[in-house]
Amino acid sequence: MALTTARTASRDARPADAPSASPAPAAGSRPAGREADGLAVASFVLGLLGLLVMNILLGPVAIVMAVIALARRTARRGRALLGLALGVADLVVLAALVTSNGTVSWGLAG
Repeated sequence: MALTTARTASRDARPADAPSASPAPAAGSRPAGREADGLAVASFVLGLLGLLVMNILLGPVAIVMAVIALARRTARRGRALLGLALGVADLVVLAALVTSNGTVSWGLAG
């Protein structure tokens, strides 16, 4: 009984100005979860947009953003996976268009 009381007393006797075990976040920082969620949404939007325009640029960017969001354990895992799939689809569309007409540029008019 006395041993338990001594441990409790020594734990409670910590000075008030001593640093706590978990430091407070910096004033301008955002939680990592929100940043990962933003990356997941951005990868989805860029992957979707890449199907229509600039798939040579937006496809790889969507893939990288989705992988980073998944590595940071985003709460929007489905959106990050869709962004990854759309980024890959952008590159597949690009490869199909390059093989069909032999150039990177393409148009909807034919």
